[in-house]
Amino acid sequence: MCALALVLAACGDDDGSDDSGAQETAAETTAEAASGGCPDVKQPAPRDDGGRKKPTEDLDPDARYRLALDTTCGTIVIRIDQKTAPKTASSVVALARNGFYDKTIFHRIVPGFVIQGGDPTASGMGGPGYSVRDTPPADTQYTKGVVAMAKTEQEPAGTSGSQFYIVTGPDAGLPADYAVLGKVVKGQDVVDEIGKLGDPASGGAGTPIKSVVIEKATVSGD
Repeated sequence: MCALALVLAACGDDDGSDDSGAQETAAETTAEAASGGCPDVKQPAPRDDGGRKKPTEDLDPDARYRLALDTTCGTIVIRIDQKTAPKTASSVVALARNGFYDKTIFHRIVPGFVIQGGDPTASGMGGPGYSVRDTPPADTQYTKGVVAMAKTEQEPAGTSGSQFYIVTGPDAGLPADYAVLGKVVKGQDVVDEIGKLGDPASGGAGTPIKSVVIEKATVSGD
């Protein structure tokens, strides 16, 4: 679509009239559509990681908790699954309530696979300074809209800090190694748009071609 915009901009009328302003506007509109409609924003400055205390109490297993991520591409709402992963849920909720996720980015975007965020350093190496563990059931599947926690290969199954990912493909095909935080219940279209913003040439590294910022993370529950 960007190439098409360049062709259109180069095709003027034979009478020599100057319609460059309209052509530039059309090109900008086409380029914006090609990038999923997410605005160009400045990436927040990286912050130090660590320094957070591990929660000592689990969430109410009978309550309903939702985590809203207000991003520069729109709002994503996640239903928290505190029954399957109680320690993970209480940790993420506590971090969100204390502003840990505010002004962070999706630092890894692999089209057709996942979008990953939750690192204040934006390097893919940061976290809250502690970890928790909820070993997922053996039959866990990471299908579209599932939100799970990232970990290193060396860490035991179900280990998590603050980094999370949202599955954008039909099935990520991952083993049951990652604690499940919940599932997207609103804003899957936003997730899909963000999922287009990874550089295909970067492969599994998932280098973003545009910054997507989590402006604020808010928890609601009853």
